Amino acid sequence: MLKGRATHLRLIVAACFSLTFAGTLYTQIGVATGNGVAVPARPLPPGLKPPTVNYVDIAAQAGLTAVDVSGAEKNKQYIVETTGSGVAIFDYDNDGLPDILLVNSNRFQQSGTPPTFTLYHNLGGLRFEDVTKKAGLAHTGWGQGVCAGDIDNDGYVDLFVTQWGQNILYHNLRNGTFRDETAARGLANARTRWSSGCAFLDFNRDGWLDLVVAHYLDFDPANTPHPGERSQCEWKGLPVICGPRGLPGETISLYENDGHGHFTDVSDRMHITTPKDYYCFTPIVSDFDNDGWPDIYVACDSTASLYYHNVEGKRFEEMGVEAGVAYNDEGREQAGMGVAVADFTHDGLFDIFKTNFADDTHTYYRNQGHNNFIDATIDAGLAVNTRYLGWGTAAIDIDNDGWKDLILADGHVYPEVDSGHTGETFRQKRLLYWNRRDGQFYDLSPHAGSGIAAAHSSRGLAVGDLNNDGNEEVLILNMGEAPSLLKNMAPVAGHSILIRTLTATNRDAIGARVIVTAGGQKQMDEVRSGGSYISQSDFRLHFGLGTAIYAGVSVRWPDGTMQSFSNVAAGEIVTIQEGKGIVRKQPYTVARP
Repeated sequence: MLKGRATHLRLIVAACFSLTFAGTLYTQIGVATGNGVAVPARPLPPGLKPPTVNYVDIAAQAGLTAVDVSGAEKNKQYIVETTGSGVAIFDYDNDGLPDILLVNSNRFQQSGTPPTFTLYHNLGGLRFEDVTKKAGLAHTGWGQGVCAGDIDNDGYVDLFVTQWGQNILYHNLRNGTFRDETAARGLANARTRWSSGCAFLDFNRDGWLDLVVAHYLDFDPANTPHPGERSQCEWKGLPVICGPRGLPGETISLYENDGHGHFTDVSDRMHITTPKDYYCFTPIVSDFDNDGWPDIYVACDSTASLYYHNVEGKRFEEMGVEAGVAYNDEGREQAGMGVAVADFTHDGLFDIFKTNFADDTHTYYRNQGHNNFIDATIDAGLAVNTRYLGWGTAAIDIDNDGWKDLILADGHVYPEVDSGHTGETFRQKRLLYWNRRDGQFYDLSPHAGSGIAAAHSSRGLAVGDLNNDGNEEVLILNMGEAPSLLKNMAPVAGHSILIRTLTATNRDAIGARVIVTAGGQKQMDEVRSGGSYISQSDFRLHFGLGTAIYAGVSVRWPDGTMQSFSNVAAGEIVTIQEGKGIVRKQPYTVARP
């Protein structure tokens, strides 16, 4: 422990020397690999064979055709045109089939009908219907992120959408429609503000969902220089859009639910507010120190990332530097975008994986317990790719072996790179890392199918079992294109279970921890709102079981109470309600698209 703290002190010193940046949009800095040079992939040990994976993009067949708009396709003038938007997988009508929301942005030069968000209703069999207008979600504006949660505990999930402008709280009216109740719920901004990611959480465990909102920067086009006008507006000799460096930073907001679905800003009282020196993208919530209270990690761009330890619901203490998750292992700030959390090593502690800009590695922080993390990126074999600019990411068990793997959506921010002779491209392939089960990952991307190899400039990413067949699909937003929906067409490997948790309060049990024991191994996950890159994944938790056909399941509910169940069969969607136990078992479908 003392050694870990000494390391963190050295990182503080190193960070003091990391603030002289070249004029770039996002921080481009050397890492432990040597100025962004990738570490060669390690060969697999004898006898260790990766799974057969074949991800195929089935979005068009599924009916997902809405095109994302994020400013001009080329010659972008402002940073808000580069950040893209999030996506959500959630069941808005409680029919047991997760639906899809695609957040959309806007353009400065309007032509034709302004872009809107798109809500797709799941018809089953991986087919979707556009119900945006019917649901009351045909909103125009500069949308960014999305998170889901039942704010009034009426049994129907509501939506919060962040924007550059005014955020929106969509209340689910329980009849297939939503209503904008932002002002009535106390969530209206007094001025134009650029909010990025968000997450619902019950920080004080009173049974009512509160809300954390990250803000990116203080953006005003009238006071923002154009490409090439300042040193911060050039990159590798190319004139590019300005920011975030050189533009005013922002902070974090926390809103407390009063028990009636009305929110009050408690950022100052709960010690969430920081100096406006950060460019915050994606918050993710988890109980990182196993004390029963949800903590908050925020991936920040070109500034130190933030880690808020929850002090028993009374206040938060920001301790990113002390915990070892503010910088990389050289004490340098990185350009963080998206974040995933999982117990990758089955040690009972949640680790953090953060995506970053190109010419850098993504960062894997291994949890050592007691709010102490180490940068294990190189040791875990995750420093093998530095050419890709990462955004959305998720921990996903691609082969149902009970060990969480990693998927990443990539894409550059500068369309100019295609003609700038930098050796980079605006559209980039996805990355897929297989968990070797020995603390290391293997880059499976070259052998993972056309859906991984396809090049797009992607942003938001969410996962969920959209056809209830026991395997999760991957939804990805692509800038200037229709989304991708990735389905693994390889033969199903291993058994699995899908667990839905419910409570009388905090309906979807956000913050509940589920522990599954099968085949001699124990794995865990938590029900989360938000995460990835400003996106929302399915609340239902997917657990691979390998060859096991039964599992023991324990649930630690948000209020701290425990329930356990034995001999839970594989191949089912299991609904567990606090105090009532298993209330429903639904066998998987086996339909293929």
